[in-house]
Amino acid sequence: MKIGPLNEAALAAATSPVKADRAAVRPEDGASTTAAGVPVTVSAAARSLEVSAAGSGIDEAKVAAVRAAIADGTFTVNAGAIADKMLSNAQEILSRLRN
Repeated sequence: MKIGPLNEAALAAATSPVKADRAAVRPEDGASTTAAGVPVTVSAAARSLEVSAAGSGIDEAKVAAVRAAIADGTFTVNAGAIADKMLSNAQEILSRLRN
């Protein structure tokens, strides 16, 4: 993953709320919606990913504990572990490029 300079316009576009046209949303099929005049269709493959994410093996108790630690202000970041993982990922990507 490459981290580049912050693009303020893209960040603003990604974080701004989109007001959906409630009349255009069809909750009965969940496959197609229209927001701000742009039609959106969700493929069957994407819907199956959403269903399979429910049993993804996420430890809900650990997520709740981390969320509580962040809310309490007691969560600490292990910078060394993050740096090690970033270096490991970079080595993996470079080894793939060489082969």
